[in-house]
Amino acid sequence: MKIIYDNVSYKVSKLFTEAYSTSFGLGISRLGEELRMPVYAIYGFVRLADEIVDSFHDYNKEELFKRFCLEVDRALEEKISLNPILNSFQEVVHKYHIEKELIDTFLRSMEMDLTEKQYDRESFNTYVLGSAEVVGLMCLRVFVNGDEKSYQELKPLGMSLGAAYQKINFLRDIKADFEGMGREYFPCFKLENFDDKEKGYIEKEIERDFKTGLQGIRKLPASSAFGVYLSYVYYYSLFERIRKTPASVLITKRIRIPDFVKYLLMLKANFMYKFKMI
Repeated sequence: MKIIYDNVSYKVSKLFTEAYSTSFGLGISRLGEELRMPVYAIYGFVRLADEIVDSFHDYNKEELFKRFCLEVDRALEEKISLNPILNSFQEVVHKYHIEKELIDTFLRSMEMDLTEKQYDRESFNTYVLGSAEVVGLMCLRVFVNGDEKSYQELKPLGMSLGAAYQKINFLRDIKADFEGMGREYFPCFKLENFDDKEKGYIEKEIERDFKTGLQGIRKLPASSAFGVYLSYVYYYSLFERIRKTPASVLITKRIRIPDFVKYLLMLKANFMYKFKMI
């Protein structure tokens, strides 16, 4: 029976997500039970696409990504895929009416990673939209479960939160992105000229995104609010560590949150949420 294959497909997406991101895995695990597997399916899909363009250096990444995009379209059309991650993803897309436009926008940003090395403001905004903001919107479709009014109200707030997360990723990985793949994401950015003043401008932008995103978390259904808030707490803690790190140090090391600190943050988030202090 196909239901066995479908269940296995979701488990593969869950395993894939948790293998690549402990923070997102913990956040998803705190969503309502009915939301977890659909969100794992979305992040499994996102992570697989990202790995193709970021990690498969010994292979023809352009050809692999082109093939992947064709497999995505075929999975959506046929409502099945022999790739378990795409199989679970297509089911979520159809069940929660995720727009094809969101998927195409995401894939276009991933394709940019194959060619773009430096970004101006326009291409940067385009990349962040596709690589982060629309991913948040895919999850939002799951969170509101068909409530179109709530989706439209929360849409810009969810996009801001996704943008904040992505910009923090850029700061955290600034050294690896440049040295490993020659990428400089921030508009008109040059690593050799990166200083505390320029870092401060970026941080102010992230702070605005966070402030807007938190407004959206407060309006989410109870089944999703805490899980998303937990991811917010993790990322904001990472942001604070980055903010305290001089630019001269940030370009030489990757800032991270130790696992025991993540556990403490989870306790803090639970307390803040339980007592309506967010």
